[in-house]
Amino acid sequence: MSKETKQNNFKFNPWWIYGLIGAIFLGMYLSGQSKWVEPQKTSLSKFYEFLDAGDVDKVEVDNDKFVTVYLKEKSLAKDTHKKLPKEDLLGNKNLGPHYTFQISSGDENFSKDLKEAKTAKKITAYEYKTSGGWTELLVNLLPIIVLLGFWIFMMRRMSGGSAGGGGGQIFNIGRSRAKLFDEKTDVKVTFKDVAGLEGAKEEIQEIVEFLKNPQKYTDLGGKIPKGALLVGPPGTGKTLLAKAVAGEAKVPFFSLSGSDFVEMFVGVGASRVRDLFKQAKEKSPAIIFIDEIDAVGRARGKSNFSGSNDERENTLNQLLTEMDGFGTDTSVIVLAATNRADVLDKALMRAGRFDRQIYVDLPDIRERKEIFEVHLKPLKKVEGLDTDFLAKQTPGFSGADIANVCNEAALIAARNNKTAVDKQDFLDAVDRIVGGLEKKNKIISTEEKRAIAIHEAGHATVSWMLEHAAPLVKVTIVPRGQSLGAAWYLPEERQIVRPNQMLDEMCATMGGRAAEKVVFDNISTGALSDLEKVTKQARAMVTIYGLNEKLGNVTYYDSSGQTDYNFSKPYSEETALVIDKEISQIIEQQYQRAIKILQENKEKLEQLANILIEKEVIFKDDLETIFGKRPFDKPLHEEIV
Repeated sequence: MSKETKQNNFKFNPWWIYGLIGAIFLGMYLSGQSKWVEPQKTSLSKFYEFLDAGDVDKVEVDNDKFVTVYLKEKSLAKDTHKKLPKEDLLGNKNLGPHYTFQISSGDENFSKDLKEAKTAKKITAYEYKTSGGWTELLVNLLPIIVLLGFWIFMMRRMSGGSAGGGGGQIFNIGRSRAKLFDEKTDVKVTFKDVAGLEGAKEEIQEIVEFLKNPQKYTDLGGKIPKGALLVGPPGTGKTLLAKAVAGEAKVPFFSLSGSDFVEMFVGVGASRVRDLFKQAKEKSPAIIFIDEIDAVGRARGKSNFSGSNDERENTLNQLLTEMDGFGTDTSVIVLAATNRADVLDKALMRAGRFDRQIYVDLPDIRERKEIFEVHLKPLKKVEGLDTDFLAKQTPGFSGADIANVCNEAALIAARNNKTAVDKQDFLDAVDRIVGGLEKKNKIISTEEKRAIAIHEAGHATVSWMLEHAAPLVKVTIVPRGQSLGAAWYLPEERQIVRPNQMLDEMCATMGGRAAEKVVFDNISTGALSDLEKVTKQARAMVTIYGLNEKLGNVTYYDSSGQTDYNFSKPYSEETALVIDKEISQIIEQQYQRAIKILQENKEKLEQLANILIEKEVIFKDDLETIFGKRPFDKPLHEEIV
């Protein structure tokens, strides 16, 4: 049944007729221009010279005035006609016409000469003809016909836009580009496929319930919320949640991106918003999902140098009106997602438009385990794979990052001709994603290799000796990505961070440069990323978190994002000097602290560096052999509850 439906699903397009007519005209035109070579202009006297020399084969007289001359094939080789092209544009022999000239209208002497030449067999034939027939007229009018057809095509497309409520915009650009999912659409993502995010799922599920059974809530006097805004870092599952809503809801679901409203033509964005809500109201109850809403929902009046009639602002105004304008009472719920909630317009964020703001945060260790279990299902993995261990090895990873880890692990296992993905493949995948691809063929001199080993051993030594520094997992001097060496740590997941914890992390970060100073009494450019990291941390301590005694309990951080558009700093020049001085002082103190730790453990530092040069990769066990057990270490495999 379905096969027959597919076979008979043939739709006739009327534009095929126009194409066929155009092809016929084009063929007629090409047949009329089959010679592809323009004849050269000559004179009547020259023609008589060609005639006397026996070069002329045929003569045509058009409208008793225009004469075209065809030469004999053997005559083309003469020097007299060497300027004539021997071939046409298609590479065929130039069979004529070869020359053309003009005579006086109705020249009887010329007609008499042609008759005599025909009688004397100087020419094969001559012909008088009158042009201007239907074929020639159509050929001459072909360009006009093509332009006229194109104009009709444009006008039909323009008029077609008005029927759908798109404002009659050219090429239907005023129509909404939303993709419609309904109960008949095969959407396979459900809430079961969304691991973690329990709070967000609960609120999203409740929105689906509002539309499935609104009477349950309205009987108590409640109103169905107008919208929910999903806010969170990239890759945390905002769009996935919306896909789950499309899979679970038994109501029409319109999905589009914020950039789908943006167009170079004036008024198109607002027109698309109107058309979108018109379609949703016709199918209500319905859900509209706008991904990356910051493309159109950015706060008005900021960085707006194009005047008051800004196209993006018009689109936003229309969206605000549709969501909670005068007299709007429909069962349409708007879901939106963004990772830039700080730049959204306040009018968009108020209750009555987006009643719910759901923060989708990076997953914690328990949620990462659940996400791993979802993405491990399609993989052929070894039995007894420890998902708790994998969750611990990926702190700060989003759901998208974890999906990438699983995929990368499968690729690595296949590259190594394994039949199943094992624990080492996942560790290699994490290294690949965090550090980049290994570059074992990179040429590094012995001196540079020792400097890199000392640098990385310095990081490892200082972090081992500090309580609040992240525990080490492994150190390598194999170049990865843009780095020449790297140290992998397993940071503790904290909700709040205290000053001593930040200072210990900064000291461990400065351990690489400090080790170069202690061993070589010299420093290098290899600590650029370390310096960048500690400078950001020190600046955050001083200007954001209020953890500096000189400045006190003051922050210059603006969560609304208003400072991004200001041309002045929120503090005076004197305060700027204090900030710069305090940042420099904090970094220098931790640098000296790292130097002191390494001077006390210089022999162990060099011993660790030698092992690193020999093995290229060392693990926690190698550090325990040199330094002994780390007293403040927590068990790596503690159970996840």
